[in-house]
Amino acid sequence: MELSDSWELFSALEKLKLLENSPPLWWPAYGNFEVVVGAVLTQNTQWSRVEISLENLRSHELLDPAVLSQCHNESLMELIRPSGLFKAKASNLIRLSHNMIEKFGDFETFSLSVERDWLLSQKGIGPETVDSILCYACAHPAMVVDSYTARLLNAFGYEFESYDELQEWCEAGIRGYFDTVQLPAAFARFHGMIVEYVKRNSKGKVVSKEQLLIQKY
Repeated sequence: MELSDSWELFSALEKLKLLENSPPLWWPAYGNFEVVVGAVLTQNTQWSRVEISLENLRSHELLDPAVLSQCHNESLMELIRPSGLFKAKASNLIRLSHNMIEKFGDFETFSLSVERDWLLSQKGIGPETVDSILCYACAHPAMVVDSYTARLLNAFGYEFESYDELQEWCEAGIRGYFDTVQLPAAFARFHGMIVEYVKRNSKGKVVSKEQLLIQKY
């Protein structure tokens, strides 16, 4: 199968019904501050480890930016220890929560008003984390791309030199098929479908073209 653009890939993945057993927009707690925390915690670790950390934070009623911004660093480190890199992640979460409250006042205003450049300026928050926050916490039209995306497209012979180049390819073919209201959900589902597909159809770190189950109809 050859891919002419990202819309063709999106359509093929949709036919496989990959998100049938997932939340409608794939990421749990879509549209909530919990996604911001999860996006930071999932850096360089498995989601199953993040879920343990999130449950710890939930049981201590810390999934609120105003509360989290006042949390002691050592206490937070222990609660998120399962996610790894807990020292850096604790500091980054407290700082991000503090800056969020200071600039926006609350999460609702943040989700409506935040811009990508502001998030990128926050310490410990790279492009993939930023776009995860914009897409899944704030419902902005931002396409998350990651190692799963690169591996899938590499199987079709695509290679990209940067995160931005990969993101632009994925977004370009989708934009013309959805209006501004629909686009955030479309990007959320597209990224989710890519992750689920590669998890189910890859061996090690390579997705071979022979393993792909996508068919052109």
